[in-house]
Amino acid sequence: MKKLFLISSLFLITFSLSAQTDSKAKKILDDVATATKAHKTIRLEFTYKMENAAQKINDSYKGVLISKGDKYKLTISGQDVISDGKTVWTYLKDANEVQVNDVAEATDAITPQNILTSYSKNFKTKLIKETAQQQIIELTPIQKKNFNKVVVTINRSKKMLDTIAIHDKNGSTYSYVVNKMDVNQNFYDNMFTFKQADHPGVEVIDMR
Repeated sequence: MKKLFLISSLFLITFSLSAQTDSKAKKILDDVATATKAHKTIRLEFTYKMENAAQKINDSYKGVLISKGDKYKLTISGQDVISDGKTVWTYLKDANEVQVNDVAEATDAITPQNILTSYSKNFKTKLIKETAQQQIIELTPIQKKNFNKVVVTINRSKKMLDTIAIHDKNGSTYSYVVNKMDVNQNFYDNMFTFKQADHPGVEVIDMR
């Protein structure tokens, strides 16, 4: 469960800004946040990769993330993470099991809405490379985390994310490559809640 919460949270963490940042990196991230908030809904198709050369690990999975304000639904590797902004349901399809958490407890209060409306002071940010098509920014946590840095690649023309790479302290890299993005589609609020009746016999583990 913990790894899955990491996936849903780190997809959003890159919008965090820091008081200790270079002005150009801050302006780029400001523009990305503004462009993202302008969309009522966002649907991302992405590829998640986990690599660790020392352990000879090279895994890859396809996923879909849909967000609407502070609501979201993440589907990846036989698992659904669904949130209505207050509650998070993590459903394991093979086990027919769902774990229920409060948003703050499940994701350290990192949600699409609060990341895009309240810039945190948890990272130092630095613009490390620019090309005609992309800008690459490095985010380094100020306080101790279980990862060393996050590297964000931004599409310059669209002002949207292309790639997120999280480098953890165990030598692993978790990458999220955006393959397709659709915005302002119609998604009804009821898709952001877990419906127990649709899953006969599901085991409910309430962690609240």
